[in-house]
Amino acid sequence: MNRVGFFGLSLSALALGTLLSGFGAMAQDDVVAKRKDAMKAAGKSMFGTLGQMSRDRKPYDQAEVDAALAQLETFSKSIAPLYPESTKGAPKTGDYSASDKVWEDRAGFESHIADLDKAIADNKSKIKDLDSLKAVFPVMSKGCSGCHETYRLKNS
Repeated sequence: MNRVGFFGLSLSALALGTLLSGFGAMAQDDVVAKRKDAMKAAGKSMFGTLGQMSRDRKPYDQAEVDAALAQLETFSKSIAPLYPESTKGAPKTGDYSASDKVWEDRAGFESHIADLDKAIADNKSKIKDLDSLKAVFPVMSKGCSGCHETYRLKNS
C-alpha cells in the first residue's frame, strides 16, 4: 500500500472512530436524560399529586390518584435499566445526579426499587378516599426517599 492509500485509510478509520464515539456519548446523554425525565415524572406523581392531596394542599381526586399510581407502577418496573454501567461517571447536570453507589452496590439499589414497587402494589388498592391516601402515603413515599438518601447526589 502506498503512503497516500495508508494515510487515507488511517484518516478514514480515525473519522469513523470519532463518529462512533460521538454516538456513544449521545446515547449515554440520551439515557441520562430519559432517567432524569422519569424521575421528574415520578416525583410529580408521588409528591406533586399524592403528597399534595395527603397534606390537604390539593383536592382529593380519585382519577388523579389512579393516574399517579399507574405512572409510579410503570416507573418502578422500568427505572433500573436507565442506570446502565456506561452512564457511571456521566457529567453531573441539573440539581441532582446518580451517585456512583448505584453501580457499586447494584443489589442494594435494585432492592430499593423492589421496595418501592412492593409498596405501590400493596397499597394502591387500599386508596379509596383522602383518609386512606393519608394512611398509606408515608409508606409509599419512603420507597422514593429511602433510595434517594443513598443513591442520589445533590449537585453543587
